[in-house]
Amino acid sequence: MGSLVVSEFVTLDGVMEDPGGAEGFEHGGWAFQFDRGREGDAFKLEETLEASALLLGRRTYEGFAQAWPGRTDEHGFAEKMNSMPKFVVSSTLEEPSWNNSTVLAGDVPAVVEKLKHEQDGNILVAGSRQLVGALLASQLVDELRLMVFPLALGAGKRLFPEGVGPLKMDLLEAGQVGSGVLVLRYQRAAG
Repeated sequence: MGSLVVSEFVTLDGVMEDPGGAEGFEHGGWAFQFDRGREGDAFKLEETLEASALLLGRRTYEGFAQAWPGRTDEHGFAEKMNSMPKFVVSSTLEEPSWNNSTVLAGDVPAVVEKLKHEQDGNILVAGSRQLVGALLASQLVDELRLMVFPLALGAGKRLFPEGVGPLKMDLLEAGQVGSGVLVLRYQRAAG
């Protein structure tokens, strides 16, 4: 059975919207204001290389599908992104363009629970705010990995939407990388 691992870039006030600046958000690109250092880059590389599959919402999937094909790097990050199985939760996408992609439609908790039973290893979720909200509300997230950037935006879409919770998590790891960026790993609390 697979483990669902949600990995997000967030600000101090919980905003996850447009960390890379490609979505047109007035504060977009905020993650690039900070150096996450070699340790932060190594953390992201390791989590990607250890993942057995990628699970995304449609908007994030479409952004990734435009950005990753054709990319290469010396560490194997791009190769892993392009080669691993990708699952996109969508009621509108019919023909996924990125190789090794499968569309999951229907009741989100049910299709993701089925996916967890069919996959071994970590199923990595990045971005995908609406999907992550549904996964959190349905108690399907096994591990939450956050890179918390030392910035409060005061506006923007947040990781935890209104009505999600209470969620009890146990801290697995906490550390600083780069210029004040925190890496926090939590697992769902037992019981």
